[in-house]
Amino acid sequence: MSSRILLRAGHVLSLDPDIGDLPRGDVLIEDGRIAAVRPEISADAEVLDMTGRIVIPGFVDTHRHTWEASIRGVAPDATLDDYFVDILDTFAPLYTPEDVYAANLAGALECLNAGITTLVDWSHINNTPAHPDAAIQALTESGIRAQYAYGSANTSLADYWFESKIAIPGDDVRRIRTEYFASDTGLLTLALATRGPGFCVNDVVTAEWALARDLGIPITVHVAMGRLAGRFGMVKQLHDLGLLGPDTTYIHCCYLHEDEWRMVADSGGTVSIAPQVETQMGHGWPPVMKAIEHGLRPSLSIDVVTTVPGDMFTQIRAAFGAERARLNADCWQANMPVPNTMLTARQMLEIATRNGAHVAGLEDRTGSLTPGKRADVVAIDATALNVAPVHDPAAAVTLSADVSNVDTVIVDGVIRKRDGRLTADVARARRLVQESRDRLLAAKAAR
Repeated sequence: MSSRILLRAGHVLSLDPDIGDLPRGDVLIEDGRIAAVRPEISADAEVLDMTGRIVIPGFVDTHRHTWEASIRGVAPDATLDDYFVDILDTFAPLYTPEDVYAANLAGALECLNAGITTLVDWSHINNTPAHPDAAIQALTESGIRAQYAYGSANTSLADYWFESKIAIPGDDVRRIRTEYFASDTGLLTLALATRGPGFCVNDVVTAEWALARDLGIPITVHVAMGRLAGRFGMVKQLHDLGLLGPDTTYIHCCYLHEDEWRMVADSGGTVSIAPQVETQMGHGWPPVMKAIEHGLRPSLSIDVVTTVPGDMFTQIRAAFGAERARLNADCWQANMPVPNTMLTARQMLEIATRNGAHVAGLEDRTGSLTPGKRADVVAIDATALNVAPVHDPAAAVTLSADVSNVDTVIVDGVIRKRDGRLTADVARARRLVQESRDRLLAAKAAR
């Protein structure tokens, strides 16, 4: 029997240029797919009244170390250098598969609660083969759309991040591919989270790129974050190794050289920017406009909840404020007027939705409210005091709303949040992640 949901009478921001905005519009979902988006639809369906709601595509987080939910806020004042020592060399070696499961479950539900319907889980916590199994199990149970990016182990900073000679275990990645990702059309898909040149010797870099391409999965890598990684010239090294391609996402990119930006653009690569982390932890200025100027479509990501909030509203405002602050300061110093290409609030919504789907390789199935795409839909309560009255609906979402205003979340046609409450067993997820926190702190104290 066909399953139908009708979202009725919301202010629809479709992010589809052919459909545009509907000040009063309906969205019909049938069997997990968007069937129609029109001013008025009549259908035999479960009706969700969207009066006073702004209906948007779900947010897409293109890079999050979800396993760190157990140690949320443990490094509030950390720099990037601190993070490597305090997290990757202190907590990561202590993680059991149970800790990964708890963190990924709580972290994925956190995403859904905040209107993030698609997540790239950059999972560099695969200390044993049981660790990725636990991470994938939790993502599956949460109901989120996710790209699971299989990363390295993290049992020693020296072994894995200083000219590492240890490659991601190809046999286990192949096992994961066979067991969980035989198809590339499911709610969960697979990628490879690589460390890249400068952090690894060239033989490891080429082996990991070859592994991903042999398996036909995308690659995601941090580059040019902070001055150290910027000096590595990572994209230039990848270019010299003949490894650049459209299957690779470059994260941060704060200190890319001009020729490296051209290399990324010319190769068809994509970009993920984590603006709150980048400004707060010393990675560099979030290069949103730099990416746009090179013809790229930058996306946004949360990165680490050890140090920053886990919602997309924070990232939107961090990127918007940082880029405009940088440009305003430059223009003031040069005694020039600001250009009319300054980032807009509307652009930020597109960056957080359509661009994110593009970067995750999922734009054919999510990122806009387009008939034929999978139904990943979020409704924002625009009657709340921090949002109302609404003058510009896109600005209301990007500059006024917060997690408390996320009223409804639908992923692949399944309601995951209704009337402001997750449909999942939140109490269980909270208990598990709190138990994980206590276990990790005890293990750290016993070292």
